[in-house]
Amino acid sequence: MESKIAKAIGLKYNPVAVVLADDKPENALQFKPGKWGCVMFLFANAARGKTAAFDAQTYGCWGGGVGLGFGNAYEQFPGGVDCFTRFLSSGNKQWEKGRQVGESLAGAARKEFADDFLEGERYLKGPELVDQWLKEELPIMEIKSRYVLFKPLSDTDPVADKPENVVFTVDADQLSALVVLANYERQGMENVIIPQAAGCQQIGIIPWNEAKSENPRAVVGLTDISARKNVRKLLGSEYLSFAMPWKMFLEMESNVGGSFLERPTWQSLQDSRP
Repeated sequence: MESKIAKAIGLKYNPVAVVLADDKPENALQFKPGKWGCVMFLFANAARGKTAAFDAQTYGCWGGGVGLGFGNAYEQFPGGVDCFTRFLSSGNKQWEKGRQVGESLAGAARKEFADDFLEGERYLKGPELVDQWLKEELPIMEIKSRYVLFKPLSDTDPVADKPENVVFTVDADQLSALVVLANYERQGMENVIIPQAAGCQQIGIIPWNEAKSENPRAVVGLTDISARKNVRKLLGSEYLSFAMPWKMFLEMESNVGGSFLERPTWQSLQDSRP
């Protein structure tokens, strides 16, 4: 499937369809079972034209397991959820269990992870906030299919594949256009959200949860600085993700013709792009 939006905004990278499936393509990229990897690294490869697959043994990291709908993978985090809430915030070195788990990781885990485990990534101020985010904000779910696939939209059959959502990789001008287009046929002015979450969660479970709504919202992502670090070499430093539940993607596609995307202001921005 080709996208009218992608053509109209001059997208550099392939739109990526996120598909739930019970089979995977033979040529799909996939992490090895039990090995660490960042989901967004394989997303970047999909944006560059390849297909990637994930299952319950190959989601790369605990946040990726959550983000792709394989349940609460944070329960498998070293030391459990209690250690994870401190890992994401103020660190584990201040309490006995955390120190003991941290000592067991020394030499066995990546040096950066071991340091973050004890000192904390500091993405939220304290573990109480992380706990609240997990219990009340993040739509943790378990999918029924075996695989989650990232496929270039051009290689996707909308009828056979039934995509859950489509993700664009966009710069500031393109993001601006998508925000305008997302609101073009809608009442209200908040039809796009930027939730605090991991990069994979911003293209997985959060837009899937939005899809349950009568008027789902688009989700801006790649605001996760750890994910940004992991995709920078493949995509560059200027990009964010923009995930649209399938229903919303079709709505926005239908609104390209006759919209601002055909008017001089947008065209002048396009013409002046480097």
